[in-house]
Amino acid sequence: MLTIVVPSMHGSGYLDYTVETHASRSLAAMDELRHQEMLCDLVLHVTYKERTVDFKVHRLVLASCSPYFRAMFTSSFKECCASEVTLRDVCPQVVGRLIDFAYTSHITVGEKCVLHVLLGAMRFQMEDVAKACCDFLIKHLEPANVIGISRFAEEIGCTELHQQSREYINTHFREVRCKEDEFFSLSHCQLLELISQDSLKVLCESEVYKACTDWVGWDMEGRAQYLHALLNAVHIYALPPKFLKNQLLSCPILSKANSCKDFLSKIFQDMTLRKLSPAPIRGTQLIYVAGGYQHQSLASMEAYDPRKNVWVKLTDMGTPCSGLGACTLFGLFYTVGGRNLSLQNNTESSALCCYNPMTNQWSQRASLNIPRNRVGVGVVDGCIYAVGGSQGSTHHNTVERWDPESNRWSFVCPMSVARLGAGVTACRGVLYVVGGYDGQNRWSTAEKYQPDTNTWYQLAPMSSVRSGLGLVCVNSYLYAVGGYDGRSQLASVERYNIARNIWEPRASMQYCRSAHGVTVHQGRIFVLGGFNQHGFLASIECYCPERNEWTYVTDMPVGRSGMGVAVTMEPCPGITRCYRCNLNYQYYLIKRGYSSAVFISLLNFILKFHSELSIPSFLITICDTSLPPFLSK
Repeated sequence: MLTIVVPSMHGSGYLDYTVETHASRSLAAMDELRHQEMLCDLVLHVTYKERTVDFKVHRLVLASCSPYFRAMFTSSFKECCASEVTLRDVCPQVVGRLIDFAYTSHITVGEKCVLHVLLGAMRFQMEDVAKACCDFLIKHLEPANVIGISRFAEEIGCTELHQQSREYINTHFREVRCKEDEFFSLSHCQLLELISQDSLKVLCESEVYKACTDWVGWDMEGRAQYLHALLNAVHIYALPPKFLKNQLLSCPILSKANSCKDFLSKIFQDMTLRKLSPAPIRGTQLIYVAGGYQHQSLASMEAYDPRKNVWVKLTDMGTPCSGLGACTLFGLFYTVGGRNLSLQNNTESSALCCYNPMTNQWSQRASLNIPRNRVGVGVVDGCIYAVGGSQGSTHHNTVERWDPESNRWSFVCPMSVARLGAGVTACRGVLYVVGGYDGQNRWSTAEKYQPDTNTWYQLAPMSSVRSGLGLVCVNSYLYAVGGYDGRSQLASVERYNIARNIWEPRASMQYCRSAHGVTVHQGRIFVLGGFNQHGFLASIECYCPERNEWTYVTDMPVGRSGMGVAVTMEPCPGITRCYRCNLNYQYYLIKRGYSSAVFISLLNFILKFHSELSIPSFLITICDTSLPPFLSK
């Protein structure tokens, strides 16, 4: 027993005396009196399914930890003075455990009965127990149980559990929809609400479409009437045209729903005629940065979240690479070509590598027909185009196209000139290429490629020659950003008006740079890193087209040039939390010369989230299973 005697604040004539264990000892004494049925002033008759169990208790103890019982015993209800109270429609075992908790501050809950205990805790307003049950369920959400838990939480009004369950469904939609028993039990209203969420995390909208048709197909006769409403919630215009065409030709569900088929046929026609604006994207989008060069080629892979201004460390590429192209296709991040340059190695690459944000893993796809360093990359109609680049002293004017369905590269019509370090982008089904270097000349020229005719067309030239520039499309304008003119790096920016075939000057960047990364995030242009007369740049700038203004954003963890940059969906939560636990990244920052302030900030970030994993003040024991890591520490 710990007894503390300290000088009193009231002066030397007093003492302050505290027994730290007094509260627990008093509670234990009351529990002993309960078991001996002494001084009990209330009998609870708990009735459930024609079975009644009696509990002799002390009103004061129940009222002290349950607002439900406090209101019952202190208001004008008839139970206020009654010596017996009946509780109906609640499991006696649950009431017994909650009474035990009231007397001991301890509860043991098996995973098979945690929902029952949560329901009882919610009814009797015992918030500590309810929160413990919610925390337990949240940590044990999985595709096979999350829909049921979400519906249960909604029915009993458990807001946090319902919200966390919905977030889990949004994040793991692909796995959840494969659990047929739960997924097909959704009502049409519940499914409609689910797929209407922009936070739904899918690699491709075809996953949402298939979920709807599979749900309807499970009970075609009873659910066909809901198909049109469900398809209206699907981002149909974000479907790959080839996928939609195949569905129109062969989907058995559509063959029995003529109005839905006509609806999709009209959208497919608009896709073919390029009448549709870029489709909105579900979920949070991050800027991914792969590889690059800083005195040697790098293998790092990171993602930047502009909303939170934080970097996420991801799985490195298998081989260091710089001068690579990057793009996203159906939610996946691809790197194309490049080279591995170091003191020991100088090898051009023909690799096509794929990063999956859902799994944080890299995989290989079919290699290019020829290696391409400083290659340009664009995506048109669900295919990746690799434009120009070099192999040794040979500069390419050739262009290859990769079809994900066949996993094959094929040559298309070559450009008019060879281009290394050209700006490449796509807009409304057309591939645009500007600038670049052929080994002797730097170009200001521009040309576009029409896939349907396999033909290149010359466009108006830029006002400046540029190689190592960035090219992006925003609101049907092309922006040529920075680059190198043969004498110095450039900060200037030009905008191409597609309708008028003219280039217009725009506001210059704050820093001149070439071999930088350029991408578009939520309508704004982000420029990352690069190289100029001062060396490798870590700075990131952002351009607002409406204001024609550049602003400094932040720095990359490491300055570099020649990296692959593109935007796609946020990685799964287990991946994005790597800064919470990846202590190697602290060493990474220190090794790279970052200040102690950066390290302390990161450490505080980790400790903040580490505290969220602390064990609750009372114990939850999982019956018949070993403790998971977060309870065993």
